[in-house]
Amino acid sequence: QVQLVESGGGLVQPGGSLRLSCAASGSIFSIHRMDWYRQAPGKQRELVAGITSGGSTNYADSVKGRFTISRDNAKNTVYLQMNSLKPEDTAVYYCYADALVRGGARLDDYWGQGTQVTVSS
Repeated sequence: QVQLVESGGGLVQPGGSLRLSCAASGSIFSIHRMDWYRQAPGKQRELVAGITSGGSTNYADSVKGRFTISRDNAKNTVYLQMNSLKPEDTAVYYCYADALVRGGARLDDYWGQGTQVTVSS
């Protein structure tokens, strides 16, 4: 009912930048939160950054000052600008949204398929 498609991942050198995008589509009535999570090999998935429909944001301590989350509500799209990337940022990055579909009665959780970010020289 709601599809999330991420783009923008890739290989970048330490200190470099990448911008991830996640577009939501489908029978969307409204989206409350849109978040970015990441999962490195052998580690649990962790929250990187989140943003509400009103624009309130939160960040993991490890990315504060380096990553910026933003959102275009008209396009149902969330972005993650990642600067000063470090090798430890290497992971699969997943987009998450809790959305109300048309005719639905509650918010449901939706996930994208993930996009690989590799930081290496």
